[in-house]
Amino acid sequence: MTFHINTQFTATLSTFETIMLCISSASASETKGSQNAHCPGESYLMLVWYHRLYLYSAAALLFGVWFVLKVALKRTSFSKDVYKSVQRTEDSDTVVHVSGVKIFYGSQTGTAKGFAKELSEEVKTLNIRAEVIDIKDYDPDDRLSDECTNMSVCVFLVATYTDGTPTENAEWFCKWLEEASTDFRYGKTYLKGLRYAVFGLGNSVYVGHYNTVGKNVDKWLWMLSGMRILTRGEGDCNVAKSRNGSVQADFLAWKVKFLTRLQALAKGEKKRCSGNCKSGGSCKTNRKEQEEDEVTALHNNSSEEDLMESSSDEEESGLQDENKSGSVVDMEDLGNIMNSVKRAKSKEEAGDGLMVKLSKVNGVKKIEDEAERREMITPALRQALTKQGYKLIGSHSGVKLCRWTKSMLRGRGGCYKHTFYGIESHRCMETTPSLACANKCVFCWRHHTNPVGTEWRWKMDPAEKILDEAIEKHQTMIRQFRGVPGVKLERYEEGLAVKHCALSLVGEPIMYPEINTFIRLLHTHHISSFLVTNAQFPEEIRSLVPVTQLYVSVDASTKDSLKKIDRPLFKDFWPRFLDSLRALGEKRQRTVYRLTLVKAWNVEEMQAYSELIALGQPDFIEVKGVTYCGESSASTLTMANVPWHQEVVTFVQQLADMLPQYEIACEHEHSNCLLIAHTKFRVDGEWWTWIDYERFQELVQAQEESGGQQGFSALDYMAKTPSWALFGANEQGFDPAETRFQRRHKTKDISGC
Repeated sequence: MTFHINTQFTATLSTFETIMLCISSASASETKGSQNAHCPGESYLMLVWYHRLYLYSAAALLFGVWFVLKVALKRTSFSKDVYKSVQRTEDSDTVVHVSGVKIFYGSQTGTAKGFAKELSEEVKTLNIRAEVIDIKDYDPDDRLSDECTNMSVCVFLVATYTDGTPTENAEWFCKWLEEASTDFRYGKTYLKGLRYAVFGLGNSVYVGHYNTVGKNVDKWLWMLSGMRILTRGEGDCNVAKSRNGSVQADFLAWKVKFLTRLQALAKGEKKRCSGNCKSGGSCKTNRKEQEEDEVTALHNNSSEEDLMESSSDEEESGLQDENKSGSVVDMEDLGNIMNSVKRAKSKEEAGDGLMVKLSKVNGVKKIEDEAERREMITPALRQALTKQGYKLIGSHSGVKLCRWTKSMLRGRGGCYKHTFYGIESHRCMETTPSLACANKCVFCWRHHTNPVGTEWRWKMDPAEKILDEAIEKHQTMIRQFRGVPGVKLERYEEGLAVKHCALSLVGEPIMYPEINTFIRLLHTHHISSFLVTNAQFPEEIRSLVPVTQLYVSVDASTKDSLKKIDRPLFKDFWPRFLDSLRALGEKRQRTVYRLTLVKAWNVEEMQAYSELIALGQPDFIEVKGVTYCGESSASTLTMANVPWHQEVVTFVQQLADMLPQYEIACEHEHSNCLLIAHTKFRVDGEWWTWIDYERFQELVQAQEESGGQQGFSALDYMAKTPSWALFGANEQGFDPAETRFQRRHKTKDISGC
């Protein structure tokens, strides 16, 4: 190229020199002929005029030469730049398609935070920078728009908290995002260029607001023109309905898809073709077209205005509302869905008697039988409960040693049941046939590690297996105290023979479908039964066989406070609660209301409590101050909510004054608990709140032998209460036969009731 330019330039100069020589020769000859006739000035002007044509030609020629040289030099510079660019691209790939991944988490119990850290480590193995961000520390107003231009990918791992609200650390972000999505000042293209993915954590038993936060965040980002790189993932803590068996497994399945998609983005690839193209070639549909397809599908089910104005409750209130809001089905899953439809249809036509239910996830029928049901205890849950000291039985039961059992083995006193009803704490087995519960109470001492549900949807173990393993594991834990300093030998030997069973360990025992069989087995082994229910299953209470003592937890006396404290799963929790109290009043055996006082939450509802007591007419009312079990991200309960014992006494005295047929009978100061008893248990001025356990077993056996014809009542197996257990006694409920032990440095122990 350089040689060609030099040659062209030399030829141009030679031509110019030849023209100038000709002009000079002509000028010289004409000058000689006229120099005598004109003066020098006039001669010069005349010379220029006569040769003006040559001057114009010379100027044009010079301009042409200049223009040709300029174009040639510019073309040479462009060629060099292109060459360098191609060489740089070939030598090293400097084009960056993904600068990094920012993982935002909104977590209340720490699950989403753990997922965020886990995903971050996986992303780093791909040689992509990853950053974990607590969403409360991120200012979306100042920083979120920057993510649209810095080639990053934003991942949002957000959990749904009480009543479908965001977790505490995600409240401000969600509030800002919701307002921005409908604020004209931001505009609908405010987040155009933002690449994001959302994974929500929730529990499908909360039908009204399952994974609401994840769905809303996904919706609001889309409304601001964010580009979804992957279909929203949903983790379900309800193992019975979780797609993969647990929330951890759900996240793992979504994480694999995300990492695959991230690798494709990092290479600059568009979404891979599924291989089902009719042409058999590579798919030419780019990501923009795919996003437009998703948007079109979303618009077909729900307009933008509907998305803006719909509430979380409207979006997720069952199948009817599901049809209104719709859900985007990934094209890659369409084949699996169609196969599921065919299998469901063939099963239905075969008439095999299996239970067929409509799935909200993909709108197809799902076959359910015992073989396909999942286990209640997932590996992660098993690990957590085992760490807390549970001895797990089968797939849904557990047993644990109560701290009062340990205490009485040493002769250091028993629990309040020993004071109120004569139970032998060292011979009491605390167990449950169902770890699942229908409430998420703020004072749950298990910090909500147990599963929740409104119906039995898990695999079921037989009652015989549960009882045999419960007794075996309980005895194994008792044997560990053999030879321990302070343990009395006679108490140790008595402790190996289980005499009482407290079905109050955790969860809702009455949910277990074979609960009646389990109770009958207890009585066959001459083990008394103390069953606690959370008053959400009235029909199960009515169908329950006689138990030694039936408890109903009455944690609040109004609808609002019950929702705030117990956080029930049922939408109709209040009618269920009232009906459960009525069902309790229909029982002839001993019944108990158990009131847990939470300071500043439910201690002011005196009149409402008295009305609930009149509704169920229980034999006894236990009033206990709430026990603080340490700080928990799943609850806002603090030590400020724990009433002093004197405050509990004052409350009980005021409540008893409002109940004409009830009086304060017993007190257990150590447990911060008092007992109000019906006056029918006051015989000749003496209280008979204790239980004749041998007499109860005789009555149960007689009823079983008579086929239920021979009934009995609570007054048929009562026993006299000792003086030290009565309210106002100097012992304040501590058995004088025991030795009181005071720790100088008290340690927190929440392993008992």
